[in-house]
Amino acid sequence: MAFASSLRLVLAPPHPAGRPFIIGGVIVFVLGLFVADWLAVLGLAFVLFCLYFFRDPERVPPGRPGLVLAPADGRIVSIAPAAPPPELDLGTAPRWRVAIFLSVLDVHVNRIPVDGTVTRIAYRHGKFLNASLDKASVDNERNALAVRLPDGREIAVVQIAGLIARRILCHVREGDAVQAGARFGIIRFGSRTDIYLPEGVRPLVAEGQIMIGGETVIADLGS
Repeated sequence: MAFASSLRLVLAPPHPAGRPFIIGGVIVFVLGLFVADWLAVLGLAFVLFCLYFFRDPERVPPGRPGLVLAPADGRIVSIAPAAPPPELDLGTAPRWRVAIFLSVLDVHVNRIPVDGTVTRIAYRHGKFLNASLDKASVDNERNALAVRLPDGREIAVVQIAGLIARRILCHVREGDAVQAGARFGIIRFGSRTDIYLPEGVRPLVAEGQIMIGGETVIADLGS
């Protein structure tokens, strides 16, 4: 059972963002068949890597309303009070921030943590520090989303570029109604995703814990 689940994860179809890279690798592989064996091997290895990196498995969110779900796969590297990114205009009062580091081996598709409406999306240019560092939340290039819950409270999700990541993709727009667990973007090649909980809501997870995007419960809005 566990083996079958792992196999489905590895063989999940790729996210559309990976298609240009996969096609490019196939072209290199075919060209290598006529030019040089090493080029064909390089092209094949690149295709296999991209198929793995861009895999986009289906996820089943918990059915109970009022839960905050992990916005990404990966390992929690920080849980601490912090003010949301200023570009979201959510105030300066500290709220709990849960930071998830995505290694190159993790699924990089980002997912909406709660049901609600996207009220603001703000992109900010910055550095490309190691995403596991705490200062990456402040200094690195990022794309921040504010989502308003049905009760009026707001939550923030921030896609953060990493050391080798150079492209953040976001597929939702301001005003979109979104559902918990739904896909909203992807970050290419190593990154970090931060979530800022509503004021007064405490996380139910711990540093070092492994997250499954769209499934792992980070907090309970009713607690």
